[in-house]
Amino acid sequence: MSLKEGQQLNFIPRRIVSLVPSQTELLHYLGLQDETVGITKFCIHPKEWLRSKTRVGGTKTLNIAAIKKLQPDLIIANKEENIKEQIEALANDYTVLVTDVNNVAEALQMIRTIGKITGKAAKAKTLVAAIEAAFLNIRLSNTPVNTAYLIWNKPYMTIGGDTFINDMLAKAGLKNIFARKTRYPEVTIADLQASHCQLIILSSEPYPFKQKHIAELQQHLPGTKIILADGEMFSWYGSRMLLAAEYLQMVIREA
Repeated sequence: MSLKEGQQLNFIPRRIVSLVPSQTELLHYLGLQDETVGITKFCIHPKEWLRSKTRVGGTKTLNIAAIKKLQPDLIIANKEENIKEQIEALANDYTVLVTDVNNVAEALQMIRTIGKITGKAAKAKTLVAAIEAAFLNIRLSNTPVNTAYLIWNKPYMTIGGDTFINDMLAKAGLKNIFARKTRYPEVTIADLQASHCQLIILSSEPYPFKQKHIAELQQHLPGTKIILADGEMFSWYGSRMLLAAEYLQMVIREA
């Protein structure tokens, strides 16, 4: 059964499988240590769960047999992170919540939803309030900074205006120069040169950009500021957002 937005369960789940790293971290924050029985190999936070919980494959390469063996009463997936066909197959036998997060507001609603479903509504409400307060305290620069956020190398890939990362950039007063594009388009050096961007952010995930990649780009874009950034702070929708506001403030100062 696929759980719709706003729909409630008539029971509190006791065996949860999480198929999304950022939502796994949220389950830990909400105090669902005993209830969470399965996670993916990419659910690296908290570290102790990576050792103690059953790993059920990757986000896009789920081990369906391992999930079934855990007999979950709730599976938490995500529209973008997981493969539709695998999730639909699981929904034939188990209750599945498929989240769809494309901006900060939707992320906060997702936190509330998971809190209600798991019996942790009060803690989720407090977390949302704390995140909202932290983001309100961000001090923006006087003028938006034209920014390109790169997530992949060979080919270079960036983020469009319909992504969570785009909204996080906006919260920091950074103007995504590729906001008119959708999802995760390829871009070239020529595209970056023509855009006259002031700042290029090289994310640590999904591609692990390093210092050498700054040097490679800088020779083509000598007048552009290029920095490395923690991709989790820009793309993990969940309790990580509580730390993200301070991190965004640091990026603003560096820009």
